[in-house]
Amino acid sequence: MAKLVIGMVAFEQATNLDFTGPLEVFGKLAGCEVQICAKTRDLVACEGLSVIRPTVTFADCPQVDVLFVPGGPGQIDVMTDDETIGFVARQGQAAQWVTAVCTGSLILGAAGLLQGYRAACHWMSRDQLPLFGAEPVNQRVVFDRNRVTGGGVTAGIDFGFALAARLVGDPAARRLQLALEYAPEPPFDCGLPERADPDTVTDLLGRAAGLLERRWAASRTAADRLNQRGTGQ
Repeated sequence: MAKLVIGMVAFEQATNLDFTGPLEVFGKLAGCEVQICAKTRDLVACEGLSVIRPTVTFADCPQVDVLFVPGGPGQIDVMTDDETIGFVARQGQAAQWVTAVCTGSLILGAAGLLQGYRAACHWMSRDQLPLFGAEPVNQRVVFDRNRVTGGGVTAGIDFGFALAARLVGDPAARRLQLALEYAPEPPFDCGLPERADPDTVTDLLGRAAGLLERRWAASRTAADRLNQRGTGQ
């Protein structure tokens, strides 16, 4: 029986854990083959010090069964990168599962793959999803038909196990969760804005203001391009 191909899109300045959290899960699934897809086979620098080694280029990539897109600061430039958006759009049209974590869901939106779907995103950018015809949902992992999206960064691990259960069954996913000793006990209960104290939320939003402004601008431009493609202009 042919292996299920999971295609993970790599781009410069993707958030490391957005990518490596799901990769840790996907890479251990029996009967699945992970392909890391990028423009070239050159090393791709994530946010921070880590790098990703692509296994296949966009041009050479076969049709994947599961399409995955991470988020991160680099997502802003990807929103108006025709080569990457075109690859995501083409693969997403035929993939069995179309998935993303964090602001990767905005990339799916820019590719026209979330119109009429419920979706998650990082809480600071979830309000941009309606620009692409998606319904924002305040949940850690959201399934809507064959679209699966996760919230911000660490939600990618939960997303990985949730999707693994659909791909290989609950027993295998449970064994893997145990093997990876995934039993989070965070030192602070402030991982969501509704749980954090107002001063912490205000401080974080202030520090992220420039990034969020650039992300909004990129999303508006991407939404305009998507609308123009939809009307044939």
